[in-house]
Amino acid sequence: MPELPEVEALAGYLRERAVGRRVERVEVAAISALKTYDPPPSAVSGRAVAGAGRHGKFLDVIFDGGLHLVVHLARAGWLHYREAFPSTAPLRPGKGPVALRVRLDDGSGFDLTEAGTQKKLAAYLVTDPAQVPGVAKLGPDALAADLATFTERIRGRRGQVKGVLTDQAVLAGVGNAYSDEILHAAKLSPFAITDRLSDDQLAALHGATRTVLSDAVRRSMGQRAAELKGEKRSGLKVHARTGLPCPVCGDTVREVSFADSSLQYCPTCQTGGKPLADRRLSRLVR
Repeated sequence: MPELPEVEALAGYLRERAVGRRVERVEVAAISALKTYDPPPSAVSGRAVAGAGRHGKFLDVIFDGGLHLVVHLARAGWLHYREAFPSTAPLRPGKGPVALRVRLDDGSGFDLTEAGTQKKLAAYLVTDPAQVPGVAKLGPDALAADLATFTERIRGRRGQVKGVLTDQAVLAGVGNAYSDEILHAAKLSPFAITDRLSDDQLAALHGATRTVLSDAVRRSMGQRAAELKGEKRSGLKVHARTGLPCPVCGDTVREVSFADSSLQYCPTCQTGGKPLADRRLSRLVR
């Protein structure tokens, strides 16, 4: 799933390439992906792209006149920028991975695509991003929160720190991959309970959050959209590296599997050398 650094980079790429170009038309191939109907997609035609930004993990494409195309890419969604499209023919609904296409006046544009069968990509055309339910519920941005705000938000939601850190209502922008990286950098167990964390542990967690996300943003900015996934993988130390040596201590990276996700961690760096139970209902080592 694209997280804060990748969405920031996608917004940056759109700012460099698309700002100032006028929209020729917006084509919707997956009706289920478009969550709003007023204003209609045709309202964007003829408007220039005025900017691009993000709200947590939501991408915000801004058009002249105050319209916003706000997109949540979900687990398998992505944005592909096209210098030219292979055909001028409109998209055929239900055919292929493209959910929505924005054609610009110079022949370029971008596709919002989604692989797999779950189809959870969501696009909203609104006059105010706060009209998007997911945006309205976001907590402070994870990269912008100072230590006092960060501490208040984390301690204010009792639970395992992995789950709290990825709760978008607590802090916006961190998902499964970067939470693994942040907890590894902070030397914390993913199952540590938030209201038991010491001031020093919370300061380490805050510092790791800023460092991991800032480094990922720095690596990602300037990359083409097609290159971002590879750039993300290249910077990971524990996430998706089960069975490989930890680059910090050399211990073997381990995994805890759940019904529809998993987490990775280093026992030596994070849990005092003890492996965590790999079942949700098992007794968990903290």
